[in-house]
Parts: sequence; C-alpha cells; structure tokens
Amino acid sequence: MSDLEIRIVELPPMRMVSAYGFGSEPEPIAWDKILAFALAKGLRKEGELPQTFGFNNPNPSTGSPNYGYELWMPVAEGVLPEGDLRIVHFTGGLYAVTPFKNLNKIGKVWQQLAHWREASKYKRGQHQWLEEQTAASDALEELEFNLYLPIME
Repeated sequence: MSDLEIRIVELPPMRMVSAYGFGSEPEPIAWDKILAFALAKGLRKEGELPQTFGFNNPNPSTGSPNYGYELWMPVAEGVLPEGDLRIVHFTGGLYAVTPFKNLNKIGKVWQQLAHWREASKYKRGQHQWLEEQTAASDALEELEFNLYLPIME
C-alpha cells in the first residue's frame, strides 16, 4: 500500500507561542516571526531550528491564492509573547507520524498517511494535524519534516 515509515506517538499537552501568517506564501511570514522571537528570547541560537508545529489556518480555497499558516513553538510557563504572537495551550493527543524529505511532496505524503490510517486499526482523531520541520535548507527538495496525523484507538 505505502512505503511510509510510521510510528505512533503520544504528544503531551504543551504551552506554545503561536505565530500567524496570511497570504499566497504565509509559511515564511510565520517562520520569520517565530525565529526572531526565539532568538530575542534566547530560546535558540543563530542558525538553530527550534522545535515547531505548523498547520494551515485556514486551508487554501478555490479561487484565492491566499491562505493562513499558524506555527507553534513550545515555551516554558514564564515566556510571554510579544507583538502579534499569542500563547496557545495544546491539549496533546495520539498521532501517526511519518518523516519525509522534499516540501514539494507534502500533499502526496499527507494523502498516503491518510490512506494508511483508513486501512489501519486507528480511527480519525479530532485534534490538530501538525507539520514539524526537522531540517532546514534553502532548497525545497532538501527540507525535512515529520507529519503528525491525529488518530484514536
């Protein structure tokens, strides 16, 4: 059916700082905000990629090039947001997780992961779908991610 490498992961509840971008390419807008915040707060060093979880919000719609992208970064209790960043409390949940490389393949990999779930013992979870970037690069083909598909037993 699929040659995806899939592991089942339980993400714990987390306090996150949230950055939002909107437009025809909202991901870099959200990323710039998170990276600047993390650097300013000493939560990352220059060139380091902090752990983040992102998702479309709202999804792209027919007839418009614009959509939203929200990016979450786990932070400790004392860390306060600045500017238009805000704090969200993620409740956690059970996920089927698969790694992949090459941002151009993200839609196809999401489809494969959803097909895997349909054929598995797991049901569709109602918590947030998530994308975690695990390696940075200037080339889209070199970017690495984990996709988190919400599931229930």
